[in-house]
Amino acid sequence: MASGSVTTSFNELRASGKKALVCYITAGHPDLAKSAQLLSSLGDAGADVVEVGVPFSDPLADGPVIQASSQQALSLGMSYDRVLELISKARPKIPIVLFSYLNPVLAAGPDALSKARAAGAAGILITDLPVGADAAREKWLGESGLDFVRLVAPTTPTERMVEIARHGSGFVYLISRLGVTGARAELPADLPATIDRLRTATTLPICVGFGISRPEHAAAIGPRADGVVVGSALVAAAGRSTADALGLVTKLRKGLDAATE
Repeated sequence: MASGSVTTSFNELRASGKKALVCYITAGHPDLAKSAQLLSSLGDAGADVVEVGVPFSDPLADGPVIQASSQQALSLGMSYDRVLELISKARPKIPIVLFSYLNPVLAAGPDALSKARAAGAAGILITDLPVGADAAREKWLGESGLDFVRLVAPTTPTERMVEIARHGSGFVYLISRLGVTGARAELPADLPATIDRLRTATTLPICVGFGISRPEHAAAIGPRADGVVVGSALVAAAGRSTADALGLVTKLRKGLDAATE
């Protein structure tokens, strides 16, 4: 069973006046044992939700850090089913969102989503399935019992934001800027306006990702959004050591809390 739902976690955070720290890791990176250790420890370090990336051979939306981590995990034999085994064994105390391209999920068979739920996943995010692209697949995902997290870009028209959010649940993942994933020194100047515009389009929690790598980034976004997503910076830290990765999470948590107290 999942460690609580994504929706419940955000409701609890909102009630307590806190913002969500969503942490992305690549399953099986840098190896299976360290990946399991990190997954089981993220909640204690300050994460509220963890996105577990399913390694894929052609991750077009990912920058060099996550691409490299995915290739490394694949070389060690990671697959969709092994990702689920990792989740089941690690049993983190916080909700898990399975983060994947569509192909690995389809290749895993018609019971891929029910297996994910049984392993402990609470949500799913598919990077390459825009709203309206495949109604049957979207229905399958939306009725899976998993929160179906959808992506919104900064260039998305407001009317389209409404449509995307209407077909999602859990939270909306707002991409802070165009391009691939990766840590950046500065946040886009128009990001606050984009968050405000998305706020008019949905009542779902809004989490901002792509380029979030420092406590000051979390502090800047925290007062306006409902959470931040850290990916590439955390994956890079995990490649150095589990301690480095958990240390980054703790720093981001402090930055987020300091800005919203």
